[in-house]
Amino acid sequence: MAVPSRPVPDLGFALTETQEAAPMSGHHHGPGGHAGAVHRWRLNLALVLVVTFTAVEIAAAWLSGSLALLADAGHMLADTVTLTVATIATAIAARTRRSTHSSYGAYRVEIFASAIAVLIMLATAVGVVVVAFAQGGDHSVETTPMLVVGVLGLLVNLVTLLILRPGAKDSLNVKGAYLEVMADALGSVGVIVAGVLVVWTGDAVWDIVLACAVGAFVVVRAIALGREVVHVLAQHTPHDVDAAALEAELAAIDGVREVHDLHVWTLTSGMNVMTVHLHVDEDADADTVLSRARAVAATTYRLEHATVQIERTMSHACEELAW
Repeated sequence: MAVPSRPVPDLGFALTETQEAAPMSGHHHGPGGHAGAVHRWRLNLALVLVVTFTAVEIAAAWLSGSLALLADAGHMLADTVTLTVATIATAIAARTRRSTHSSYGAYRVEIFASAIAVLIMLATAVGVVVVAFAQGGDHSVETTPMLVVGVLGLLVNLVTLLILRPGAKDSLNVKGAYLEVMADALGSVGVIVAGVLVVWTGDAVWDIVLACAVGAFVVVRAIALGREVVHVLAQHTPHDVDAAALEAELAAIDGVREVHDLHVWTLTSGMNVMTVHLHVDEDADADTVLSRARAVAATTYRLEHATVQIERTMSHACEELAW
C-alpha cells in the first residue's frame, strides 16, 4: 500500500514509497516449512543415544584409568551440548515466539550454547594433557573396559549416523549434528587403536599418546567452531554471501539508481538476514523493484529474510550518522 511522503525527524529523510508492514506473526517459520522440525525426531533419538553413551564412557574412563576414553568422553559431552541445542533450535523454529523485547525470538541461543561447547572441548583437551603429564610413567590402564566401550561407542555412533543421515540432506541443524557424531566416531576409533596398542606392546604410554592425539583433534575442532561463533556474534558477512556481487545484482535491477546501506549478517545457523536501501527512479514501480530485490536475495543468496527500503529521494542521512 502506498503511503504519502512524510518526514522522519530522527533520520533526516523522507520515504515516498513503502510496503505495508506485516504483523509480527507474519514472518513465520512453522513446522510445515522448516526442515529441522520435520526431522526433529531424529535429533531427539540421536540425543538420547549420545547422552546415554557419554555417561557410560565417563564411568568407563574413571574405572579403567584410560585417558583416551576420558578425552573422547569430553568430546562427546561437548557434542551432547551441540545436539541439545540443535534439538532446541528446531523446536524454536517450529514455534517462533517473539516479543517487543526479543523481536527475532530466541534463535541465537544456538550460538551462545555453541560457545559453551567450545569451552567444554578446550577444558577437556587441556585437562587430559595436564593429567597425562602428572601421571607420567606411573600411568596404568585396564584395556578390557577400554576396548569394550570403544567398540560400543563406535557402534552407537554408526547407528546415530544412520538415523541422522536422511535429515542432514534437508536441514543445516541436522547436518551439523551429523558431522559432530561423525567426529565422535573417529574418536571411538582412536580409543580402540589405543587399546589394541596397549595390549600388543604392554606399554600404557600408547593410551597417553592417543589421548593427546584426540585432545589435539578436539582443540582444532574447538578453534574452528569458536571462529564461527565469533563470526556470527561479530555480525560479519556470512561466508557463503558475496556482498559485492549481491550489491551489483541489486543495482542491475531496472529502475534502481543506487544501492546503499547494505548489511548482511547471520542470526543463527542457516538463517541469514539482509537490510538494504534502494534509491529508485521517480517513475519506477516500487512493488516491482521490491519483488525483484527480494527474489535476488532469496534465490541466489538464500537470504529469505530481507528488509528492503525503497527511496525515491536520495538521502545522505546514513552517511551523517556518527557510527
